[in-house]
Amino acid sequence: MREVVDLHLHSYFSRATSKNMDLEHMAEWARKKGVTILGTSDITHPEWVNILKDKLTDLQNGLFEFNGIKFILCGEVNLVFRKNEKLRKIHLLVAVPSFELLTILNKALSHFGNLSVDGRPTLFMSGEQFIKITSSISNEIFVIPAHIWTPWFGLFGSKSGFDRIEDCFEDETEKIFALETGLSSDPYMNYLVRDIDRFTMVSNSDAHSPENIAREANVMKDIFSYKDIFDAIKNKDQRFLFTIEFFPEEGKYFGDGHRKCNVHFVPKDEKRVLCPVCGKPLTYGVFHRVMTLSGWKREERKDGKIPFKHIIPLKEIIAQVVEKGKKTKTVDRIYQYILSILGSELNALIFEKEDTLFSKLDAEIAEAIVNMRKEKVEKQIGYDGVYGKILIKSREGQFGTFD
Repeated sequence: MREVVDLHLHSYFSRATSKNMDLEHMAEWARKKGVTILGTSDITHPEWVNILKDKLTDLQNGLFEFNGIKFILCGEVNLVFRKNEKLRKIHLLVAVPSFELLTILNKALSHFGNLSVDGRPTLFMSGEQFIKITSSISNEIFVIPAHIWTPWFGLFGSKSGFDRIEDCFEDETEKIFALETGLSSDPYMNYLVRDIDRFTMVSNSDAHSPENIAREANVMKDIFSYKDIFDAIKNKDQRFLFTIEFFPEEGKYFGDGHRKCNVHFVPKDEKRVLCPVCGKPLTYGVFHRVMTLSGWKREERKDGKIPFKHIIPLKEIIAQVVEKGKKTKTVDRIYQYILSILGSELNALIFEKEDTLFSKLDAEIAEAIVNMRKEKVEKQIGYDGVYGKILIKSREGQFGTFD
């Protein structure tokens, strides 16, 4: 049985998150998207944990259930610490198999920050300290560095990150077996960096609103427990089929740029330049950072790697075809119709046969989905917090637009 797993998202207890990020809307949109196993998010926040305890049904295998969707206890933390004379801010994803272990973990973490302030709490401790605490509680608590290339909060981010994973976790590095790519990178980019290609690359949505669930995710099979998920990730075994990825250029930190001055580009070498408009430092993007750590060598290594597929959200595809804003009633009506006949968004984007797409959908929409699968697209890069755009070639050879 195929499972689509999205481990990283946020509840309404996190800052800058939709008020609709409750269990009811999470489960509803998981079904629309085609997700079968979803992270609960925000497992360190006491009020949210009480809601989870009240509403989730324990399946006695490290998974929980609500309204037909399986959940796993996952959350993100923000570590703030000083190392090598530099202030570091690193985000980590942590997964726990039971509420009993979660209670112990949260009691330990409460000594390092106020867990009630935000669903993604700020903890004043190092990466090494965090791993020591989680592993001392249970070897079934797993930690994955989150969106590792994000400039300000990624493990390898240009603003507060490290050049080597060992510089962050030191002797505890051996307990890390996976890294989260983030929206602005894909596995290919990560494989260019020889020092990290030993880790499994996972992808998750980091959704702050229900509609963004599964914009990135992991596709597995024969998963029956919490342990199965992390064994498949750790061992890169045949149960881990592939990851679902944004086109990284659409991510809002892919290129170098300065949002206020509308300056952006993909660098061709490691030179750091000032904004030509205001003269201030640019925000150096994920591509620049990846290539810097790779030595600007594009040596892709595929052996033993998990495959991946790029997607464009279905509403963006519809918007390009009908030339309407993706938040319009027209686009939503077509979106809901497609779900009613194909079951879920990911089924339409990835799993359904081409013949079925053309027999059941408008020909232009079907063709756009097929062109996305074949990556017949034009890429307009994201930069400095501005999302990019991926435009699909139409029947006439032109590229669409969307708002």
